[in-house]
Amino acid sequence: MTKYIFITGGVVSSLGKGIVAASLGRLLVSRGYKVSIQKFDPYINVDPGTMSPFQHGEVFVTDDGAETDLDLGHYERFIDTNLSKINNVTSGKVYQTVIEKERKGEYLGATVQMIPHITGEIKSRILSASKINNPDILIVETGGTIGDIESLPFIEAIRQFRSEIGEHNSMSIHVTLLPYLPTSGELKTKPSQHSVNVLRSYGIQPEMLVLRTQIPVSKNEKDKLALFCSVNKDSVIECKDLKSIYEVPLYLEEQNITKQVLKTLNLEDRPANLDDWKVLVDNIKNPKTEINIALAGKYTELNDAYISVVESLKHAGFKYGAKINLKWIASEDIITLDDAKNSLKDIDGVVVPGGFGVRGIEGKLKVIQYSRENNIPFLGLCLGMQCSVIEYSRNVAKLNKANSTEFDKTTEYKVVDLMEEQKNIAGYGATMRLGSYPCKLLKGSLAEKLYGCEIINERHRHRYEFNNEYKKILEDNGLVISGTSPDGLLAEIIEIPKNDFFIACQFHPEFKSRPQKPHPLFRGLIEAIINKIGKDI
Repeated sequence: MTKYIFITGGVVSSLGKGIVAASLGRLLVSRGYKVSIQKFDPYINVDPGTMSPFQHGEVFVTDDGAETDLDLGHYERFIDTNLSKINNVTSGKVYQTVIEKERKGEYLGATVQMIPHITGEIKSRILSASKINNPDILIVETGGTIGDIESLPFIEAIRQFRSEIGEHNSMSIHVTLLPYLPTSGELKTKPSQHSVNVLRSYGIQPEMLVLRTQIPVSKNEKDKLALFCSVNKDSVIECKDLKSIYEVPLYLEEQNITKQVLKTLNLEDRPANLDDWKVLVDNIKNPKTEINIALAGKYTELNDAYISVVESLKHAGFKYGAKINLKWIASEDIITLDDAKNSLKDIDGVVVPGGFGVRGIEGKLKVIQYSRENNIPFLGLCLGMQCSVIEYSRNVAKLNKANSTEFDKTTEYKVVDLMEEQKNIAGYGATMRLGSYPCKLLKGSLAEKLYGCEIINERHRHRYEFNNEYKKILEDNGLVISGTSPDGLLAEIIEIPKNDFFIACQFHPEFKSRPQKPHPLFRGLIEAIINKIGKDI
């Protein structure tokens, strides 16, 4: 029978509940337990796919084509498993399903209410997540902050679910902030006490507190929280700010969080195998060299918009003992080639990530042009590949003002165009080419060398594609299409062999990178940089 851990947050949002959930998952996996993690998002959007990155950060895509919260990326990276659409549940999905059932008459004329219909649908999704791969433990994180009106149906569903499955089969972990007042030199516990009181008023008594803090928490403060919150003293866990999120599992392990969790769930406390993770953290803390990477995008004001790209670069850096120093370039600020030159001064490599819309596109084209012409190692992702095709068409193949029809519907040279199956779609939500698709690599290409195989599977999120009408003229001008769909109709990877490293892909490789298994394309970029500039590793 699957055991369940429910994680809530208190005092403020953005506490790092997702990192706590992912870290606990890592610690349980290190003991041989099979773990899955599910995210409850209280917003009424069906999924984050139509939300601005400034609102929500990155949209993480699963193999089965779900557009999900960015926390699922953390989950996958930490527990090294592929999650699915059932692992991200929003209020919008729940309400949509309940309304569809009502319209079909499935409730037999009953009045549809929050209880039992909405809460029942939430509970059914918890059970569905526990049936996929039959995990020993399912960790469920509820977004937002206790007291938010949006999250009440989820909290009530959790209360019901816990009472139905019986003692020792579930536990509640409340992640809460201890504010530090520098003027008095004190950590304040009262906000956390109030937060737990709110949670208890909803019928949930947490078995564990995880304290987010800037400074170490004294025994007296832990004991006070244990007393006022009715939590065992050994289950009050400190989680202070650390330089790297990958340090968190080891920090929590030092405080016996896993031992207390397994004791509460009446499970065996097996020996932990964290040797590889310790090596990883040691590499992070003690880099042998540093590499400067420019990331040119349109959402650079919010780093979370590119969080998987950032983490993937770090993963590749970890492998080679390199610290990655990121320089964020707002592409709309790049007007001329000189602007690109000035922005890329002292830069070892360039990444142009995905995105949508015309804003900042010309700046990306200038960054790509300067990188290509000056042989700076380059990696383009999704829109980054489309922009690479546009730039090459204009400046090498001399297709003047070549463009994507996403940006200019009247362009003479439509080198990037709307996918055929997208042309009659009216809506935006979950209507793109989404999820994992196979790709066949060209023998002898850089792509095949990096992957070490002929067929790969990668995750997609796009509507536009390379226009095959321009395949011959671009190939005649030196561009290599090194990855295609198995039928050869869709271009998936391009590269420029005359450069030391210039490769771009239509998919999102960042979604499959892991801290201990960096993605081949990111690994290749960092290795090429090290070889080019002669970094001593």
